[in-house]
Amino acid sequence: MKRTLGTCYYPEHWPEEIWQEDARRMADAGLTWVRIGEFSWSKIEPTPGVLHWDWLDRAIDVLGAAGLKVVLGTPTATPPRWMIDKHPDMLAVDADGNPRKFGSRRHYCFSHLGYRDESHRITRMMAQRYGQNPHVAAWQTDNEYGCHDTVISYSNAARDGFRLWLADRYGDIDTLNTAWGNIFWSMEYRSFDEVDLPNLTVTEPNPAHMQDFRRYSSDMVVRFNKVQVAEIAAASSAPISHNYMGRVTEFDHFKLGKDLQIATWDSYPLGFLEDRVGADAAHQRAYARQGDPDFQAFHHDLYRAVGRGRWWVMEQQPGPVNWAPYNPSPLPGMVRLWTWEAFAHGAEAVCYFRWRQAPFAQEQLHAGLLRPDSEDAPAMAEAQQVATELADAPDVQPAQAPVALVFDYDADWAWTTQPHGVGLSYFGLVFEHYKALRRAGISVDIVPPNHTDFTGYQLIFAPGVMHLPDALRSALSGAEGHVCYGPRTGARDAGFKIPVPLPPALDGLDVTVTRLESLRPDMPVALKDGGAVTGYLEELETTAPMLLETQDGAPVLVGDAAQSYCGAWLDATGLDRLVALLAEMASVPILTLPEGVRTRRTATEEFWFNHTDQQVDTPAGTLPPAGITRRPL
Repeated sequence: MKRTLGTCYYPEHWPEEIWQEDARRMADAGLTWVRIGEFSWSKIEPTPGVLHWDWLDRAIDVLGAAGLKVVLGTPTATPPRWMIDKHPDMLAVDADGNPRKFGSRRHYCFSHLGYRDESHRITRMMAQRYGQNPHVAAWQTDNEYGCHDTVISYSNAARDGFRLWLADRYGDIDTLNTAWGNIFWSMEYRSFDEVDLPNLTVTEPNPAHMQDFRRYSSDMVVRFNKVQVAEIAAASSAPISHNYMGRVTEFDHFKLGKDLQIATWDSYPLGFLEDRVGADAAHQRAYARQGDPDFQAFHHDLYRAVGRGRWWVMEQQPGPVNWAPYNPSPLPGMVRLWTWEAFAHGAEAVCYFRWRQAPFAQEQLHAGLLRPDSEDAPAMAEAQQVATELADAPDVQPAQAPVALVFDYDADWAWTTQPHGVGLSYFGLVFEHYKALRRAGISVDIVPPNHTDFTGYQLIFAPGVMHLPDALRSALSGAEGHVCYGPRTGARDAGFKIPVPLPPALDGLDVTVTRLESLRPDMPVALKDGGAVTGYLEELETTAPMLLETQDGAPVLVGDAAQSYCGAWLDATGLDRLVALLAEMASVPILTLPEGVRTRRTATEEFWFNHTDQQVDTPAGTLPPAGITRRPL
């Protein structure tokens, strides 16, 4: 697949007389794709039933005439104001019972059947009008599902839908009471109509109740998306995508992605550094103009899995954004580095958000490829440089990595429901493992929890999969490569009960978690020979060989050549030791990389990236600040 560039454009924001010039400049800059339409509902349908498609017809024609391919977005992330009058109960409701009102975006509840029908209707009309348009070469459903904490809604519509979902899942109320353990605190129900939503309770709700509500909420996103996909697919053969976000885990992207041909995501390295990476202040200062060296790469690998190999960056940060706690400018060269990093991980396209900086409304301080006065912004030169480099670059040739890392959205919900300690999260645990693998110079494939064929992987990590489904358990136990589990692997059954035999109950590895504790940040437990346990420690009863232990001689990592179990959340030094030890056992080569340097291999190329603001000597040569190098294999 050939690598291409694109941008996000809003013709409804600009006078029509400049559209043709914009299109010409896009093509001259080496761009191929232009995403439009995803926020345009009020322009298309200013009053109920009154449709104005003419402006969109002309915009698509202008872009297509310049040789550009259009990604057409359904406009359902921004229902117009009249929609609230028509469906006053369609708004999402937060955990405190407050409506998420009109005046920005994503102001709808996924459970509201009336709004789902409206989304179905506008998507059908759009698909029928443009499904055979030769310039519309791809589609996007909605925009950033889950952004602004909009998956979970405590509305009446969600309550009613949840009751139906529970009835379908459990069949009768006694089965639900048993599954949830409702005998505890006399929480038993006599009918599904008595089940309320798990908010505004005196203290924490039953974790099984909360976990099922999270599963229900995820299913509502999948259903909402599915009706749009069906309408588009009936009218168009062009691929359908959705643009996911960074560290948004409230819905199962793998399940939603089954209905799509391409996964895309919106990459904002500087915006995400402050509030999503989880880094300390020193790390944030060191990478304030570059972004975390691993956060974007993690999502590249995650969405490659969600897209079953086909994925894009739909929105790439080109300059300062407007929405983070602090919004610095990227280091010169970083826009180029971010773009090539995406291509190194298999992206088919990278699209910059946005073409021109808006002089009005909420995003007027969000940079684009152009300034508000239409002059080039600094990112334009870097995008043009990449376009020139792509002309001589080989097509995308993906290759299976030597290491697989399991990521499970259901496990993330379970950890969120019951973290057992402040700041402990499943995403954080998996991301820490990913970073350690990247520090060792290892390329990683992220795989879903229903993955059953681990052929070719020398090393497989499955940390924190709270409920270990039978199919995954069987696949991992039969894998050819070394499998490392833990912590909290298999700690709950599907109904959120502690299983017996006690976890992790692994075939072929004698280890039992007899007790666990979460640790204060100022109370780490030192490992023998370096590193520490931070946050989470399990007491292990085992006859397996100890591979890592505390200074007091308690087992931390136990196992043999085939599999191992780590009963602790380790700090960076501890994880580096774990990765080095297991990589040697599994014959996976590792590297000693300078701070901030990362490498990635495809089937035909080796990439080296310097994420620091200093010149760095690497095995691939000297890299300047924000420097990259590509070498054929």
